[in-house]
Amino acid sequence: MNFDQKDPAYFWDTWKFSSKNGQQYWQFEIPEELKPIIQSDSDWEKPEGVAFLKALDRAFLFDKKINPNSADRLLRYAHRKQAGEPSIIPSDDSFSLKEKARIALLNGFSFYETLQEPDGNWSGDYGGPLFLIPGLVIASYITGSPFEKPMQVLMKRNIWNHQNEDGGWGLHIEGHSTMFGTVMQYVTLRILGENLSNPDMKRAQDWILSHGGATKAPQWGKFYLSVLNVYEWKGNDALLPEMWKFPKWVPFHPGKYWCHNRMIFLPMSYCFGKKVKAELTPLVKELRKELYTSDYDSINWKKARREACQTDIYHPVSKWYLRLSTIINGYERIHSKRFRKKALNYVEDYIDFEDTYTRYINIGPVNQAINSIYAWHHHGKDSEQFKNHLKRWKDYLWIAEDGAKMAGYNGSQLWDTAFAGQALIEADMENHFPVMAEKIYRYIDSSQIERNAKEYDKFWGDVTLGCWPFSTIDHGWAITDCTSEGMKTAILYNRKEHIQKQHHIDLERLKPAVDWLLSMQNKDGGWASYEKQRAPKWIEVLNPALLFENIMTEATYTECSSASIQGLNEFTKHHDYRKEDIQRALDRGGRFLKSKQDPDGSWYGCWAVCYTYGTWFGMEGLLTAGYKGYEDGTPAPEIQKACEFLLSKQRADGSWGESFESCVQHRYVEHEDGQIVNTAWALLALMKAKHPDRTAIEKGIAFILSRQEASGDFPQEGVSGIFNGNCAITYTAYRNVFPLWAIGRYYRWYS
Repeated sequence: MNFDQKDPAYFWDTWKFSSKNGQQYWQFEIPEELKPIIQSDSDWEKPEGVAFLKALDRAFLFDKKINPNSADRLLRYAHRKQAGEPSIIPSDDSFSLKEKARIALLNGFSFYETLQEPDGNWSGDYGGPLFLIPGLVIASYITGSPFEKPMQVLMKRNIWNHQNEDGGWGLHIEGHSTMFGTVMQYVTLRILGENLSNPDMKRAQDWILSHGGATKAPQWGKFYLSVLNVYEWKGNDALLPEMWKFPKWVPFHPGKYWCHNRMIFLPMSYCFGKKVKAELTPLVKELRKELYTSDYDSINWKKARREACQTDIYHPVSKWYLRLSTIINGYERIHSKRFRKKALNYVEDYIDFEDTYTRYINIGPVNQAINSIYAWHHHGKDSEQFKNHLKRWKDYLWIAEDGAKMAGYNGSQLWDTAFAGQALIEADMENHFPVMAEKIYRYIDSSQIERNAKEYDKFWGDVTLGCWPFSTIDHGWAITDCTSEGMKTAILYNRKEHIQKQHHIDLERLKPAVDWLLSMQNKDGGWASYEKQRAPKWIEVLNPALLFENIMTEATYTECSSASIQGLNEFTKHHDYRKEDIQRALDRGGRFLKSKQDPDGSWYGCWAVCYTYGTWFGMEGLLTAGYKGYEDGTPAPEIQKACEFLLSKQRADGSWGESFESCVQHRYVEHEDGQIVNTAWALLALMKAKHPDRTAIEKGIAFILSRQEASGDFPQEGVSGIFNGNCAITYTAYRNVFPLWAIGRYYRWYS
């Protein structure tokens, strides 16, 4: 069998994609000619197996110098084979901009419909962070649960594809090299079978050693290395499970943390309390020699707690954290075994609660990996709990042309589908795409959360019944902006009687979402993400991560507040339920958004890049809350300043282009090129305000049209998502949805 002569498509065809009720996953299928030869994992060592895996690896070579963001070509290839080519209408330079916009909408939605899943949602690459897959690979190693060989090959290929020129890896695919990124990728590659005979491994080791060795990894790195048994637990600041038994009035009780931080600290505190670590295997012994600048047994682990590589430090630890850690480290030396056992019992119950409620998906990828280690250690490898985790690993693994990666969630299905649905309606295109519209509504319907967790108040939870998640109904965590966008989309589609609906999302189903959103408004008038603020903002001084900002407690966000305002406003336009309460909430929300506006007229975007995104949400929210646009030529001062800010950033070619560094540096940083997604956000804001500068708007629309491909698709450009100020993340749907939405708003209202 000569696999060297095979086209890359041959190897792409071995990966089959499935989506059912939003659950998305890739599965490897052995080619027919190999089935008689490869019947077990050990058979991959046969000459035919080795040759296939080498050729598979070559089929996923990827040049990050062109663009580190993969274009989700594998998914598009698979859907094209299933759905066929989209119906394309030719355009012509002689056409008016309005006619070009109409054709672009028809072609764009025609293409996007080919990517829609049978259950109505859109799937896609939600990768970007590089520290996620190492956690899962470490979990697989510790628990003795290796991935199948083809998956291992593509995991390694993805890591190699994103190695920086200096030999290291960053926090994310566009980031500079860091100790955390490099150490995590290094140990992952070693677990997956690489060694120092590979020159690129040697470059990575040289980077680590030249920057001081793995003792300089930040806290999360120290934790992962500890469970892998290549770093000592005493080199960590204590992750005390006893903190869960603090009185609830303690401001920094972990139950008051932001939920992602809370659900990561939870299994971390179990692992620390039990001092969980891998067996001392030959690989572990080798890593102990390879990762440090001095002999492992001579390392001063107490001193190592405070060591950190300068390249990693984004949010330095404060003197208050250092003082608190001195106290908790002192307690660890003399801790009560009885109290520890009691605390661990609660932690175990809490982890089981989270696993059960989320149907073993968990809130995110980090605690999925660590909860898996917990389930293996506490319940046993043969337990149903651990087996259920293993089944969910595939929900987080994504295959693209750059290899296999771990997504930042189990997908962004509801989020992307709601925006696509709103874009279709505003463009007045639902009659052209009735099947797409029907399937959108079906997914909005089927993803509304149908349950509350049992004993949620015992485990710092909240009601979720009637809300919407970010991804799937199984995931089950309610989020303010997702609930708002889900509800808003449902209401918009309810008004379109010609769209077929199997089940109707009626008033009784919407009431719980409205009640929850109203209850989630904070004292400052804004909305946070998952929960109401529980702790004072000052506990951010106890942030130990170094890598991220705003992780200690919920914060009120421009985007979540704007979405909540829009969702509640859409509801109250058509229903009388709690009308006065909603109006008060809208007024307070508008004042909150006004307070968040920067002096230059912009808003900082916390969940995407960055000021174009935040300003779009800020303006949509204020306009929805009653602030005047340019309808009669006398806009509200806040709207005028925001428009002036956006217009000041428009480039000569009509585009807007913003780098993720805007998020990191908290100032507008130009991208080296115009970006269709940033351009769409800016245009959506300007057109929502009815800004009179048609020339600027039409130049922006012309730019977007110029980037549309012959297939109706749009190119993948720079990374567009962000979280916690410092980590970029990919949203491949954004390149389709937002340009089409902007074109649709122009075609419908401006042309």
